[in-house]
Amino acid sequence: MSDVPAPHSTRLSPSRADYQDILHAHQSAVRSGHPTYRDPSTGLVVLTVSTHLERGECCGSGCRHCPFVES
Repeated sequence: MSDVPAPHSTRLSPSRADYQDILHAHQSAVRSGHPTYRDPSTGLVVLTVSTHLERGECCGSGCRHCPFVES
């Protein structure tokens, strides 16, 4: 999964039981060119990091895969 960045820990805690499932779903979506994926636990639609990068800036909504979150 090294080519697809993991979400910032403030947006998705690595201690979550479904963490690996989420990373896998996100990675699959990014590699397939999909702008979103379904959260494996809730079924909610989640934007991928690629979608955020295409937007070019943070929208301020606290998105899980926002690449603009500062450490």
